[in-house]
Amino acid sequence: MTARPNFLILMADQLTAGALPAYGNRVARTPHIDALAAAGHVVESFYCNSPLCAPSRYSFLAGRLPAAIGAYDNAAEFPAEVPTFAHYLRSAGYQTVLAGKMHFCGPDQLHGFEERLTTDIYPADFGWTPDWSRFEHRPSWYHSMDSVTQAGPCVRTNQIDFDDETVYSARQKLFDIARGRDGRPFAMVVSMTHPHDPYTVPTDYWARYDGVDIDLPRVSLAPEELDPHSVRLRHVVGLATTPITPAQVLAARRAYYGAVSYVDDQVGLLLRTLRDSGMADNTVVVLLADHGDMLGERGLWYKMTFFEPACRIPLIVHAPGRVAPGRSAAAASLVDVLPTLAELAGIEAGRLDGDLDGHSLVPRFHGAPGHDEVVGEYLAEGAVAPVVMIRRGATKFIHCPVDPDQYYDLRQDPDERRNLAGDPAVAREIEALRAEVRRRWDLEALDRAVRQSQARRHRVYAALREGRYTPWDHQPVRDASRAYIRNDQDLADLEAMARFPRVT
Repeated sequence: MTARPNFLILMADQLTAGALPAYGNRVARTPHIDALAAAGHVVESFYCNSPLCAPSRYSFLAGRLPAAIGAYDNAAEFPAEVPTFAHYLRSAGYQTVLAGKMHFCGPDQLHGFEERLTTDIYPADFGWTPDWSRFEHRPSWYHSMDSVTQAGPCVRTNQIDFDDETVYSARQKLFDIARGRDGRPFAMVVSMTHPHDPYTVPTDYWARYDGVDIDLPRVSLAPEELDPHSVRLRHVVGLATTPITPAQVLAARRAYYGAVSYVDDQVGLLLRTLRDSGMADNTVVVLLADHGDMLGERGLWYKMTFFEPACRIPLIVHAPGRVAPGRSAAAASLVDVLPTLAELAGIEAGRLDGDLDGHSLVPRFHGAPGHDEVVGEYLAEGAVAPVVMIRRGATKFIHCPVDPDQYYDLRQDPDERRNLAGDPAVAREIEALRAEVRRRWDLEALDRAVRQSQARRHRVYAALREGRYTPWDHQPVRDASRAYIRNDQDLADLEAMARFPRVT
C-alpha cells in the first residue's frame, strides 16, 4: 500500500445522524451508506461546530471555530488568508478538487482547491446577511414554512438539477484522474445539497416509502414550553404564524427520507466509480454532513439550534488497510477533520497552523479513547446574542447572555427533555462551565464584532448592487477546444488515452 492515500469526502447538506440506519434509524433505506458504515469506522457522537451551512463548512475546511475566522452566518466572507485542508494537502503534493456546494462567500471561490467542477447552488455575495438590530423583520430570502406545508413528490427540483450535475462532474473527474498521467494522489470533496429542505423529492424516491410507517417526532412541546432561542427560531422561519398539520409533518419527514435515499444512491454511484476506476483500495472515503435538521422535533424545523437533531451529524470513515471497522463513542466535531486528513496524508503536525481548534481522530481509529469534546458557536439568524455550546462526556451545556442556561445529561436524557441548569445537585458543574465560557469567549466583544460585521456587509452589498454588478459566483471554465475529438490531436492517440482500462 502506498504511503499517501487518495481522499474522497462526501458531504450531505442538513443530514442529521438520527436519519441513518448506521445511527439507529429504522425507517431510512440507505444500503450504500449502511455498507460503508459496516466496513468503516463510525463516530457515534459527531457534531457540527455551528448549526448553519456556511459557518459549519468554514470550520470543516479550516479546523477552527467560526468566531476565530469571522464565520458568523451564511453571508460571512471566508477570509482567503485562512488555510484549509485543501491548502495543506495541495502543498503536500495532492491534486485538490471540489464539486458541488460549499457556500463560499466573497471573491475567493477556491480556498485551496486547484479545480472546482461546478458553481454553487447558493449566492456568493453579502445579500443574505442577517441583522440583529432588526430582529422582528423576517428576511424574505430565509427559510419559510412553505418547505413543510408544500412537502411531497414532484418531477424535478432545483436541488436535483444541482446534485445530478455535481455527482456527474465528480464521476467524470474520477475517471479523468484514473486515465491521466498526473501521478499525484487526489483529494476530492463532493458536496450535495440534499436532503436540505424544501422537503420535495422526485416521485421515484417518494414511492420508495409507500406503505412505510414514517416515524413521528419523538418530542412534542407547546410554544410556551420552549426555551427563548427556540421561540425566536419559530419567528424567524414563520412558524409562529403558520399552523402545521400532522399530515404535513408526515409528508415532510417522508420526503426527507426520500432525499436521504437519493443521497445514498449518489454515494453508491461514486463508490462504484472508485471501484471501476481501480482506485478504491487506496482511497479513504469520508461521509459527513454540515449540520442536521430538527424535522419537527420540539415543534422546530431546519437547524440553527444546538439540540441534537440539528447539530449531531454522521461521520463514517472507510479506509481499507488503514482504519479497522468499528465504532467509537467519544464526541468529536468538524474542526477535527483537517488534522485527521493531515495525519492520514503523512503531514507532520508541526507543519499545521498552531491556532487549530481540532484534534486528529486517527488515534481513535486504532483503539485510543479520543478527546471527547465539542465546542460550538451560533451567531446567525434567530439569535440576538452569541449562543455557545460545550459538549463533554455525557453532558451538554448551552449558554447565551440573554437566555437562561441549558444543561442536559445525554446519557440519561437523550431527547433533552429535562434542563438541569437549575438543579442544585449540579450547581457546582454549572458554575464551572460558566467560568469556562468566560475563559473561552469574550461574549460582549463577540457580540459587537458580529453586529459591526453585519452593518459593514449591508453597506457594502447595497453599494455593489448599484450600477454594474460584478458577481463573485464561481464560473466553471470548460475549454471546448480540448473536449472529445479535435483536429490538433492524433485520433488514435486520443482514443487510446480516453479508453479505460488502457489497451496494451
